[in-house]
Amino acid sequence: MLFSSITFLFFFLPIILAAHLCAGARGRNVLLLAGSILFYFWGEQLFVFVLIASAFINYLFGLLISRRGKTEKLVLAVAVAVNLGLLGFFKYANFIVANFNALLTQFGIEHLVLEKVHLPIGISFFTFEALSYLIDIYRQKYPAQKNPLYIGLYFSLFPRLIAGPIVRYNDIAEQIKQRTITLTDFAAGAERFIFGLGKKVLIANSVGQLADQIFTLPAETLSTGTAWLGVLCYSLQIYFDFSGYSDMAIGLGRMFGFHLLENFNYPYISRSVREFWRRWHMSLSTWLRDYLYIPLGGNRHGAVRTGFNLLIVFLLCGLWHGASWNFILWGLLYGVFLVVERGRFGKMLDQKHPFWQHMYTLFVIGNGWVLFRLERLADVGSYFAAMYGFAKADTMLPQISMRLDSRWCCSLAAGIMLSAPLYPWLRKNLQPTTAILALPAQAVKLLLITAILLYSAASLAVNSYNPFIYFRF
Repeated sequence: MLFSSITFLFFFLPIILAAHLCAGARGRNVLLLAGSILFYFWGEQLFVFVLIASAFINYLFGLLISRRGKTEKLVLAVAVAVNLGLLGFFKYANFIVANFNALLTQFGIEHLVLEKVHLPIGISFFTFEALSYLIDIYRQKYPAQKNPLYIGLYFSLFPRLIAGPIVRYNDIAEQIKQRTITLTDFAAGAERFIFGLGKKVLIANSVGQLADQIFTLPAETLSTGTAWLGVLCYSLQIYFDFSGYSDMAIGLGRMFGFHLLENFNYPYISRSVREFWRRWHMSLSTWLRDYLYIPLGGNRHGAVRTGFNLLIVFLLCGLWHGASWNFILWGLLYGVFLVVERGRFGKMLDQKHPFWQHMYTLFVIGNGWVLFRLERLADVGSYFAAMYGFAKADTMLPQISMRLDSRWCCSLAAGIMLSAPLYPWLRKNLQPTTAILALPAQAVKLLLITAILLYSAASLAVNSYNPFIYFRF
């Protein structure tokens, strides 16, 4: 069940919100846990037991690690192996077998046969949350949680279950035990959710439809302009889709009394790749820093070791996003640029005008999205060839140019403007200065929110295009 679906918006969410408000403080966690399990079961059916098993096993591992004996390090090692093994089987088994079979082909050996393994949605997110929970217990940042209800809710809380942000137990533990829902929080959460819904439905879906069409064109029909248009559309699609889902998750959490951390901070205004990764998918970036980069040694052992650590971290970052070589290359691309920016090139970049810093960063990001979007390396090569003057077509296909209508232009313009912190600037600088103006300003804001909700719902009702692009995560 997607947040951006009629079923969720007009059936599941109103029912669980009403029940949650009526349940009282003692019954809310039970209700939310049951609702979260139902939410996951709706889309994944019996694979909900993977989520339940993961929560139960990690609950037991947490208790064992907290006993503080000679075996705590061994228990942690086993727990990490079990979690990564579970993720590895569901996410990488087919990829490993396919590549192993390609090797066997070179020697004329019969292929291994493995039925396609289903990838449970969100398994990468709740696996990383499990690892952070156990590692932090081992580091004695907090004791293991003894209440299985609290652990079950931590792993399965539906607002952030299928697309993040990655939440650490310490950031949400007290809110699970006790939280207060105020009218102000509920209203702010509803506003944030609706804005996120608009980002997903009205911007990401609109530009994404054209991006999908361009990236699936045969290589011989791609012109240079079409290829760059595809990069622009996909860059906006993935940002507004992912940040829109994060906004919806944060808004939903607040409506239920949870304050989740921010996950995006206008990454396309970055002036370096370093800054981009401080602004993009921040819950993942900080997770990789705290649980992988720093344990590997971080930047404490010289430039060569630091560069090696960055390459390892971003190779694994790419692999986390999906089981294919394009994701590995995408991760390594960023690893290489982060290494380069730590040296002389980074110092030169810091001395350039902000415009050129910004253009350089967008150039790297845009090329990276080509690797991210296309799974077959041959297709990646053909697409890059079209981008850089080796296009086999001279003009844009009619079926592409016909899609550049007024609705698409409005979505594109909105996407470009909202990629910058325009809305926070407007909120800060257009605050009513008197009480007389405050009421009309609130009325305008309410009308805007209502219009976004109704227009998004109407778009979902008449348009079947509503992809969930994180199914590989």
